[in-house]
Amino acid sequence: MNQSALLRPDWTPATIALMVLGFVVFWPLGLAMLAYIIFGERLQGFKRDANSAADGLFSSCRRSSHRHRPHFTTGNVAFDDWRKAELDRLEEERRKLNEMREEFDTYARELRRAKDQDEFDRFMRDRKNAKRDDNGPVAEYQTP
Repeated sequence: MNQSALLRPDWTPATIALMVLGFVVFWPLGLAMLAYIIFGERLQGFKRDANSAADGLFSSCRRSSHRHRPHFTTGNVAFDDWRKAELDRLEEERRKLNEMREEFDTYARELRRAKDQDEFDRFMRDRKNAKRDDNGPVAEYQTP
C-alpha cells in the first residue's frame, strides 16, 4: 500500500491516528486533519479546478506576451516553422492528456462510489438478515 492510499480523505486508521496526534500536539493540526477527512474529496476537485484556472491564466499571459513582443526567431525560416509546428503539436498533446486525466479522475471517483454503494448494500442486507434471525429479546433478558 502506498502513502497516497494511507492518507486519502477517508476514515482510515492512518488519518484517524494523525488527527488524534494533531489534537494532542497542537489542536489546529487536529482540526485541519479532521477537515481533510471530511472535506478532502472536495479538495481534489478544487485543486483540479484551481490548477486549470491557473494554467489558463498563465497560458493567456504567455499568448498575450507573444503579441506584445516580437516572436523569437533564429533567422532560419525552416527551423522556425518546424519549431512552431512542434510547439503546436505539444500543446495539442497536453490538451489531450489533460482530458484523459479528467476522464480517469471521473472514472476513479465513480469506481469509489460504486464500491461504497456495494459495501452499504451488503451492510443493509446483513442487517436485514440479522433482524430476521432475531425473534425477540434474548431469553436471559426477558421479563417474567
